Amino acid sequence: MPHPQAGPTPERLRRSQGFFEIGGDRRTGHRFRMADTPLARALMRQKLSGDEYSGLKQYALHWFAGGLQGHLNSIDLNRILAFDPGSMTGLAKSEAQADHRQAYYDAREHLGYRPAFVADCVACWELNLERVGHMMGFRSNYRAREAALYILRDAGYRLGRFWSERSP
Repeated sequence: MPHPQAGPTPERLRRSQGFFEIGGDRRTGHRFRMADTPLARALMRQKLSGDEYSGLKQYALHWFAGGLQGHLNSIDLNRILAFDPGSMTGLAKSEAQADHRQAYYDAREHLGYRPAFVADCVACWELNLERVGHMMGFRSNYRAREAALYILRDAGYRLGRFWSERSP
């Protein structure tokens, strides 16, 4: 049974900059829901609708479940780091992972290049809107944020429709 005072540390709460919700009750204790990803912040600031957020989250879920996020291995300093072509690291490890990859690739193709780029940066790689806008070539911080948000909202709307048409 968790300690009644268990929860995020004060440092973790400070880093979230207020983007968290406290739920639960006396019987179950407090439940903290951290919402400090750029996508969750946009939802909490009401820059994205629930449908747009849902479409983008499903897109990110397929990206993650497809194993496209890369490896989270630690480095062993006593081992030589070398590429092993025999390990076939780029292939899907299961049929489910292959299905998630296909769903992600289908959604990416449906979006097109620019909306898929913004959706990847914000939903999958968790880059903030301002940085994504600068990567698209905008110099002003305001214009970078607004342009990235406009494209992200469009991508979220189109992904929401795409996932609803795809489900039986």
